[in-house]
Amino acid sequence: MRITAIICCSLLLTIHLMPAAETGTLDPQLEPLRPLLGKTWKGTFKSSTPDKPVIDISNWERALNGKAVRIVHSINQGAYGGESIVFWDKEKQAVCYHYFTTGGFMTIGTIKFDGDKIVTHEKVSGNAGGATEVRGTHELKKDGKLYVKTEHLVGGEWKPGRETVYEEDSVAKVVFK
Repeated sequence: MRITAIICCSLLLTIHLMPAAETGTLDPQLEPLRPLLGKTWKGTFKSSTPDKPVIDISNWERALNGKAVRIVHSINQGAYGGESIVFWDKEKQAVCYHYFTTGGFMTIGTIKFDGDKIVTHEKVSGNAGGATEVRGTHELKKDGKLYVKTEHLVGGEWKPGRETVYEEDSVAKVVFK
């Protein structure tokens, strides 16, 4: 589960075309994320099966007076979870994030906006099932669903990660045990 969950922070990073629920001030470099704020997304991993579902719930909010975006998520009602802080790093001149997990590892990553896509790349610190890096592409399609695809660097080789489809779900809740 660790290797499929490692990029939960990056799995929701995208530009959403619907109006945002949050209207407070936000750092200009984080503005492409504004449409995600105040929303909850529910995603089903493509590898899910009826007898072993893998469901991720993520909640996005404006944080630190608009200098950051906070994302909390949980998989399968708290079996695994994490928290991310996304911010503009003036020194690096990049949108960066730190992701902390209940799995005992963390990641530090960067985000690049490419049209309607968000491209993420993160380095793993700690034991995440052998993955040392993760990269992903996230795209909101016209059907309103968020499509996420990742790759993991394991043993020096990029391997397919996961594919997940997310939909906005206003009643879904992030759960930590």
